[in-house]
Parts: sequence; C-alpha cells; structure tokens
Amino acid sequence: MELLDKLNWRYATKSMNGNVVPEEKVERILEAARLAATSSGLQPFEITVVKNKELKEKIREVGWNQSVITESSHLLVFAAWDTYTEERINYMFDLTNEIRGFKSEGWENYRQQLLNSYPQKDAEENFNHAAKQAYIALGHALIAAAYESVDATPMEGFDAEAVDQILGLRAKGLRSTVLLPLGYRNEDEDWLSGLVKVRKPMKDLVTTID
Repeated sequence: MELLDKLNWRYATKSMNGNVVPEEKVERILEAARLAATSSGLQPFEITVVKNKELKEKIREVGWNQSVITESSHLLVFAAWDTYTEERINYMFDLTNEIRGFKSEGWENYRQQLLNSYPQKDAEENFNHAAKQAYIALGHALIAAAYESVDATPMEGFDAEAVDQILGLRAKGLRSTVLLPLGYRNEDEDWLSGLVKVRKPMKDLVTTID
C-alpha cells in the first residue's frame, strides 16, 4: 500500500521550487532505472544527469521554454542508441559472461541470433526499438522518484536534435528520447498542485480472460 500511496501522491509537476534533491536519492532513482528490464538485456540507452545551470538554460530554450527544466534540481536526459551494432551487442554478452563467470551454449547461440538480426536492420527502426527500452527505464525512475518523495516530470516537448547537439550525444551514437526533471513541487505556482488525480476506472482499463 505504501508504494500505491506514493504513486497517488505523484503527478507531472509543472513548477518546482529549486530545492536540491539529495544525491543519495538521485543515485537510488538512477539505480532503479539501471535495473529496468530491457529487450535481451541490452540496455540500449544512457542517462545524462544535468546539474549545470547554464546547460539547463540552453535546454529550456529548446524545450518549449518550460520552467520546470531550469527549476529542477537534476535534469535526467534519457538517450537511446542510434542503432544496434555488433560491438554494442557483444559488449553486453561479454559483460554477462564476465560477471556470471561462465559461458552457456544457449546464451552464445542467442548472441549469434541477435548479431544476425539487429545490425542488418534499418538504423531508424533500431533507434525506435531502443527508445522503447529507454521508456521502460523512465517508468522505473518515475516510480523510484515517487518512492523517494521526489517530484518528477516526464517530458517529450523538446527539440531532440538541439538537445543532442547541446550535450554532444550524436558523437556518442545516442539520440535523446525523453527528459525527466527531478525536484520538489512549488505548490504556490503549480496549477496542478492539489488537484485530484484522474485515471480510468479499472473496468475501463483491464480486461481479464479466464
């Protein structure tokens, strides 16, 4: 019940008060994102944490001038791989073998299956697939932030190419997909503060097939 209470508490905060989120809370939110499930366990994304005021100002300029970007304590930028490559796939499989301390024939066969599939696909198709994985991690971060009583606002309203340029993401083979400002709500300035959360009733959302 505690987690559900926290999820009822959270909302897409439209104004933050500039107070700093303790680093240990941010680290736990990032760890939750790191632990997210991803297709084939490839984790095809990276997260840039922006604390620098000048950079946040630049991102706000290409983010529909949304004040929450600069009012946030930490701005998380989720960026997906621009495509899947043999190097990227092999890195994750090699890392798994190293950490687990053994190789599995089935696992190595699966590696080859991915190598014979993803790198041959269109880069845009691969990026769209990777972006979906980044959104799974975003969901984990949102839940973790609520659990930590930290406000968070998922944002797609920004010029992704401009953000990529500001943060030098394209040079790393990354493309920004979604922003997540972290901070604390400014109840006096946020028109959403205090409003009842509205969601579909369960009967309109879930169909159970016995």
